[in-house]
Amino acid sequence: MIDHTGKIAVVTGAARGLGKGIAEKLATLGAHVIISDLNEEGLHHAAEEIRRQGGHAEWHVCNITDREQARRLIEDSAVKYGQLDILVNNAGINRDSMLYKMSYEQWDAVIDVNLTGVFNTMQPASKIMDKQANGRIINISSASWLGNVGQANYAAAKAGVVGLTKTAARELGKKNVTVNAVCPGFIETDMTRGVPKKVWDLMVSKISMGRVGTPEDVANCIAFLASEQASYITGEVVNVGGGMIL
Repeated sequence: MIDHTGKIAVVTGAARGLGKGIAEKLATLGAHVIISDLNEEGLHHAAEEIRRQGGHAEWHVCNITDREQARRLIEDSAVKYGQLDILVNNAGINRDSMLYKMSYEQWDAVIDVNLTGVFNTMQPASKIMDKQANGRIINISSASWLGNVGQANYAAAKAGVVGLTKTAARELGKKNVTVNAVCPGFIETDMTRGVPKKVWDLMVSKISMGRVGTPEDVANCIAFLASEQASYITGEVVNVGGGMIL
């Protein structure tokens, strides 16, 4: 059985959706979760819900594109609790557009959050985990890292996350720190529930299991990768998509 009792976990982009589901799962397994986002109201509700379920949670508003804010989120958490065991980089945005119409603002916004933001939290976390000779970093990439129409910025950022993950895994492996990427497929969240039915049906038709995934499907994978049972798994890209990518 997976047990995260006594572990300190930071989850970014956790005010709702996938990040919230990940935080809830880690908390139910005993971790003290520190959730961050720009959505203060959402963070408050997410933390309260975790506490109502018997878990331990606190929240911090943080803009991960701001290197100083990201550094403080990670370092303050480690100082307060004397350790940092798990970092889940989930925060992300999309600004979809066909390549020939994509603005520089759309490009920069997605790269800043989805790639540079991951670096901004990983760098201080890597220093802490290297020193304590233990830790788990899980980065949320996407099935779109292989390329997707209308998502040049998003696909580039998520492919960058894969490269960053594999590089960090090589650098930190000798210190018992694992770094893996998880690529969700079509997952039912607030964002995906807003797509037109025609698009929804098309996406489901590509999934061999015939159903949309849930945040819990992804959270279960992350809970495992963050556990001692996964101590010999690093530098991997794990697809959680019901067979959408085969």
